[in-house]
Amino acid sequence: MKNIKITAFLLLLCVFASNLCLQAQIKNTVSYERLDSLLDDHFNFIVANDLGRNGYYDQKIIAERMGELAENTGIEFIAAAGDIHHFEGVASVNDPLWMTNYELIYAHPELMIDWFPILGNHEYRGNTQAVLDYSKVSRRWSMPGRYYAKSFKLDGNATLKLIFIDTTPLIDKYHKEAEESYPDVATQDIDRQLQWLDSILNASDETWKVVIGHHPIYAQTPKDEIERENMQQRVDPLLRKYGVDLYVCGHIHNFQHLKPADSRIDYVVNTSGSLSRKVLPVEGTVFCSSETGFSIVSVSDKELKLYMLDKNCNILHTVDCEK
Repeated sequence: MKNIKITAFLLLLCVFASNLCLQAQIKNTVSYERLDSLLDDHFNFIVANDLGRNGYYDQKIIAERMGELAENTGIEFIAAAGDIHHFEGVASVNDPLWMTNYELIYAHPELMIDWFPILGNHEYRGNTQAVLDYSKVSRRWSMPGRYYAKSFKLDGNATLKLIFIDTTPLIDKYHKEAEESYPDVATQDIDRQLQWLDSILNASDETWKVVIGHHPIYAQTPKDEIERENMQQRVDPLLRKYGVDLYVCGHIHNFQHLKPADSRIDYVVNTSGSLSRKVLPVEGTVFCSSETGFSIVSVSDKELKLYMLDKNCNILHTVDCEK
């Protein structure tokens, strides 16, 4: 047992040393002046998802970029839109993946702010309660429930409503595969979450309404069509009914901005923070890219914009929500 503990400690020490080397290599190689001018005096937060690959691929680089951006521009919090842990979720709050996927990767001092996470399908392959319970372990991991809402006061009289939903249980295929692969899905009540979402949106009088989930409502993807069909059937009518401005998700591992002809909502797929996939335009596509990276949402009393950033913080596309 003593040897196992020593081995685990040496592993974590190696990961930490690797992070320090990476930070030294890439620090101050990006100019943030343009982003700083765009984000100045706005309420800004990062959206990141599909992260956890133990630092491999582009995860370490993107984590450092997120920290540098927060240092240079001012970020309120990070919305973590699911699949923080590939591939089988976590077993407990003591699972080593918390260190190798999260704590030692997102170690920049400016990332020691609130993280508002949701569950992705990969979390559902493990112990989802442990993901919620990690809020008791980590000060920055703030997850009050499987689905929840946050309200924010902006400058002037403007307000922002963020609604975080738990999309995996809303999709039939995960219930069919629950016994084999997604054990915690079977305990979740679809109607209860949808009733909650209806009541939250009905009571919302905020200036801006943004809903964040893991699965897309509209997207180009080789994944099962039932995923989009269920989201279009169960979630999209509520978003349209109550005038949601923006829906943001992950899951597909690329950037997509879609706007169907019959909807005023901007639908965004945020890319992977580690490993991306190819993408093609489809009906309703405004923009798409297979770059890795993350997004930043910038809100004021008069505008809400989402900037899609590649791993070097270049702006690839801007989603400009209109009132």
